Order: sequence, then structure tokens, then C-alpha cells
Amino acid sequence: MARNKISDLRNHLFATLESLTDEENPMDVNRAKAVASVAQSIINSVKVEIDYQKLVDKQNGCVVESNLTKFLES
Repeated sequence: MARNKISDLRNHLFATLESLTDEENPMDVNRAKAVASVAQSIINSVKVEIDYQKLVDKQNGCVVESNLTKFLES
């Protein structure tokens, strides 16, 4: 199973952007749109996970910022 991080997604999106602007061998626009669509799904999933973590932290009296930092780095 892949153990990708948000930073991996960010890097992949920037690589896609660079490929789109490559004058010699640009990425197909439809492929770039597919990459962007999958990325948006991942981002939306992470947003839900963050909201869930905030709720759990609030219920447990935890400091949200410290837990979110750990989460975003994973």
C-alpha cells in the first residue's frame, strides 16, 4: 500500500504543471485535468479528516494545532 504524504501530492501537482508548460513535450490537457481531479478528491478527503480531528480534539480537550501539525506532516 502506498504511503504518500500531502507533500508528495503537492510535488506531483507541481510536476504536472511543469509538464504542461514544457514547450517540447507538453502533457496532454485531458491527462492534466484527470490529475487535477484526483488531487482535488484527495484534498477534499484531507479536509474531512482535519475537521474530524478538530472535533475529536475539542471533545478530548486537546490542543488542535499540535495534533494537526503532526497530521499534516504524515
